[in-house]
Amino acid sequence: MTQVHFELNGSAVAVRCVVERRLLSILREDFGLVGAKPGCEIGRCGACMVWLDGEPANACLVMAWQLEGRRVTTIEAMAADEASAPVRDALARCGAVQCGYCSAGMVMTMTYLHQRIPRPDALEASELMCGNLCRCTGYGGVSRALNELF
Repeated sequence: MTQVHFELNGSAVAVRCVVERRLLSILREDFGLVGAKPGCEIGRCGACMVWLDGEPANACLVMAWQLEGRRVTTIEAMAADEASAPVRDALARCGAVQCGYCSAGMVMTMTYLHQRIPRPDALEASELMCGNLCRCTGYGGVSRALNELF
């Protein structure tokens, strides 16, 4: 067991756990932050997407030993951040939100892309989004939202 100190949604936190514990479990079980969803648990679906030091990361692949001194941002903080408003609005307007399971990961990735300077073009944004899967076949809406944003 070890104590890991990191910043979570702008607040300093610490958690005592085994070093191989996944960030996804820490967020959900220790902090009650359930916006990042368990999906494939091998980093391919994007349902657990968070930002680690301002960059998208699959929380299922980040281990506790990697968190020391780092910054983690979850959908709970991003949903309250005006930076995600254009993305959330585009997804809603374009019918890209169905069951909602993948929505948090989509918002995290698309907000990152939308804030990037220079912004990606529509093709590059689409390629960068390929790590976010939707099992409800909401890709038409996601594609329309991407075209609107990029």
